[in-house]
Amino acid sequence: MNIALDSVKFDEQGLIPVIVQDVLSGEVLMMAWANRESLEQTASTGEMTFWSRSRKELWRKGAASGNTMKVLELRADCDGDALLAIVEPSGPACHTGERSCFFNLLTDRCEGKGTFPGVLWRYLEQRRHDAPEESYTARLLARGARRVAQKVGEEGLETALAVAAGDAKETVCEAADLLYHLHVALLASGLSPRDIYAELERRHGAPAQGQSTALPS
Repeated sequence: MNIALDSVKFDEQGLIPVIVQDVLSGEVLMMAWANRESLEQTASTGEMTFWSRSRKELWRKGAASGNTMKVLELRADCDGDALLAIVEPSGPACHTGERSCFFNLLTDRCEGKGTFPGVLWRYLEQRRHDAPEESYTARLLARGARRVAQKVGEEGLETALAVAAGDAKETVCEAADLLYHLHVALLASGLSPRDIYAELERRHGAPAQGQSTALPS
């Protein structure tokens, strides 16, 4: 990975703040500080490395816990004095065990966040390893891909019927069931929502004329 360090504006202490975001869920996972050396090490290893202001040393995220962060993309803000790291986390970001360091809610909770499908996926990745008698997800996966596919078909039909009937409440409920089972289907197929998003992104960028797979505008 190459990082254009010449465009990075470090402060008087040679540091720059780094906001870390989960590539799949969109969650902000943590904020830490980096210097030139830590960013060079990040570029070399492909894993997020920071500078500890308290210990006065480099620290690779997850070196002790195993909860490393694979860096997929690094961006600078318009002034070049703050960085955004898009990562694939291998575990919780916070030392408390929470998925994100930003778990202290100071306002009313916002429902219907666009980040939730990714949060659900991270949760299902864990649940698939639970005992089938304790987890519906694990139990469904244990019954095989054909059963998962059957459930997707059932929920898809029920969603379509709810839409056709004009029943908004039922549409929400059935669509939620469908999205959940689609996530399980991806798990059963060895795929990730990122594979679907990448295909949608590819289609979005394709010329509409003569492209049967282009998304409608």
